[in-house]
Amino acid sequence: MKELTKAEEQVMQLLWKKEKAFVKELIEQMPEPKPAYNTVSTIIRILEKKGFVAYEAFGKTHRYFPLISKKEYTRKYMKNFMKGYFSNSFKEMVSFFAREDNMSLAELEELMKEVGKDLKDPNNKRDE
Repeated sequence: MKELTKAEEQVMQLLWKKEKAFVKELIEQMPEPKPAYNTVSTIIRILEKKGFVAYEAFGKTHRYFPLISKKEYTRKYMKNFMKGYFSNSFKEMVSFFAREDNMSLAELEELMKEVGKDLKDPNNKRDE
């Protein structure tokens, strides 16, 4: 799976939130200064070519929807991130963020509890 550019990710975040949207609706949700219609339309077409979105046709206009869930993209992105920066080691990644964010022992214990919950329930549907 290809990674998203910053602009593509911004559009995907909106599509994941709305589930289905026309380009005009996506632009309405974007912060000021709003991008041009053609800019967002081009990004959507790139996402379509990459296999991230599809559309339903309504005459000459299209309503777009994601083909990949936010959770699935996040999972694949994080695996690549961990592999590229932390030698594919979850332990190294957590240690890095614990050090960089000056994580307290209580926060680290809370993180481990959450990880433990997820390991006990692999079908956990959080943030889908």
